[in-house]
Amino acid sequence: MFEKAFRVKSNTVIKGSDRRKLRADISAAFPSLSADELSELVPNKDELNVMKVYAHKGDGITFYVLHKNPIFFQLEKQIYPTVYTLWRYPDMLPALRTWPAVIQKLIGGADLMLPGVVAPPSGLPEVARGDVCAITVVGNRAPVAVGTVTMSNSEMASSGMKGKGVNVLHTYMDQLWAFGDKSAPPTIAAHDDKDVAEMLEEGGGEDEEEEGEQENGEGEPHPTPEGSRPTNVNSTCPNIQQLSLAEGEEEQVDEEDAGEELEDQDSRSPQEQMDELLLQCFFHALKTKVKKSELPLLTSTFLRIHMVSCCPSGKQLDIKKSSYKKLSKFLQCMQTQHQVVQVKELSKGVESIVAVDWKHRELRSFVTPEDCGPVEAPAEAGPGSEALYHPPEITVMYMVTARLEPLFQDAHKRKGAALQPADVRTIITDYVKNNELVDEVNKNFVTINPTLCDCLLEKSEYNEIEKLKWDDLFTRTLGKMQQCHQLQFPGQRAVVKKGAVEPIDISVASRGSNKKVTMVKNLEVFGLDPAAVSVALQHRVQASAVLHSVPGAKDRVLVQVQGNQITQVGKLLLDEYHIPRKYIQGLDKAPKTGKKK
Repeated sequence: MFEKAFRVKSNTVIKGSDRRKLRADISAAFPSLSADELSELVPNKDELNVMKVYAHKGDGITFYVLHKNPIFFQLEKQIYPTVYTLWRYPDMLPALRTWPAVIQKLIGGADLMLPGVVAPPSGLPEVARGDVCAITVVGNRAPVAVGTVTMSNSEMASSGMKGKGVNVLHTYMDQLWAFGDKSAPPTIAAHDDKDVAEMLEEGGGEDEEEEGEQENGEGEPHPTPEGSRPTNVNSTCPNIQQLSLAEGEEEQVDEEDAGEELEDQDSRSPQEQMDELLLQCFFHALKTKVKKSELPLLTSTFLRIHMVSCCPSGKQLDIKKSSYKKLSKFLQCMQTQHQVVQVKELSKGVESIVAVDWKHRELRSFVTPEDCGPVEAPAEAGPGSEALYHPPEITVMYMVTARLEPLFQDAHKRKGAALQPADVRTIITDYVKNNELVDEVNKNFVTINPTLCDCLLEKSEYNEIEKLKWDDLFTRTLGKMQQCHQLQFPGQRAVVKKGAVEPIDISVASRGSNKKVTMVKNLEVFGLDPAAVSVALQHRVQASAVLHSVPGAKDRVLVQVQGNQITQVGKLLLDEYHIPRKYIQGLDKAPKTGKKK
């Protein structure tokens, strides 16, 4: 979960009442902790921070940070301890043991497979399906990972130690660990290290040929090479890694990734596969994302918000690669041939799904694929329907143009490559230093060579300028590049678009004799559903709100609400949707509130 960087939404000091509630929740979740240990974890006076973050897949997570170290994280109302906490209280959770070499795979985002679990002579710990557990390594009782078990200990034994054992959420060396002081695991001696070593030596005294047989065999407890001893996390054990990981990967292919094997053998064309994926996401979105109260629903919103979120991990939904080519043709097929939905053009050029046959045989019989992640219940349409909306991260970037390509050639950046200003500055600085262009007399100046002359100077300046200041050099470089921007929505791939970001435009127009209406445009740029914004405004100002197509803009609609509602629109965008003020245009036209003379 934390193998990639997360985004921080807020970081505040916990309140007294929340501190007491947190202590009670931890006590209920981990009854083995004594009162003194709870007081150490959640002290009364020490500063304890609460952080709201978004993981790289868009999951909302809460961190509890004490003395600059995250001690707990909360996901879907379940509290999990971090490795920093488990190093202080290693017996806080039941633990499964594995080999040191397996940890590197877990850090990379893999789950723990049962063939990689080392069962001690005393047997596996008592766990039930879904219980929180820790993962340790042979020779060290300090946990290095936290997750939830996929089956009970009795089911693990009856399965012959095959299949997935733990859904790993957090590991040593991941981004959550890196948010703390980055300390290494302590060395805590295991209670039965001697017994484990003897057991392994008995099973590992055979020839290495037998080891290869067990690698493809029944997944028995893994033997180590002769003379091996339990090691700590930093130990290397190539034979063990080859054995345990090979068996784990084999089981993962056999039981969880069987679909991928079938996909490799699929003789269908890419277009036919995309048609099937499109149909799967269509039924998945209708069954789990859309509710009757959300209708009518813009077709563009249905695709962008609902269908794309139902795409299985590792695949990308691209309607242009299907036989339909356009969303309108696909929905027309769903309406005429399958008769699942009814699509109408409520305003000129803007289509909406107005009805769904919820009792349709294909829809009722559709089974949600397991690889699409947990299904979130859709929110009811209304003022609070966008409570789960998160604004995109917007990064100003610059594209390399054909004229500047020689300047970026050493950095292997070609025409069309998008770079942040800091990256541009680094590349230009390296170019100047590598070509020894820094002026020897005054190091604030850069000597212009033929490449810089062709890339940055105008023809009239060729014979006039021989040197440039550093700041002037960077300014000219950015000025010759094409401005663009990157939009990063939570849980989605970053998208780079040319030009500057189109701000949300709020304007007031007159209708009739003395009537005014407020119009809001460019909501789609920030991933906002105009229909949902229209409903929210209607409830907020108690006035009618309608949607109109934007002239000259395809798949764009504007929200029109009665009266001069700039103030209310601004509050909705700033306070509810958390759109940065710099990306909202027209707030200065709000009516002045003051006493009349």
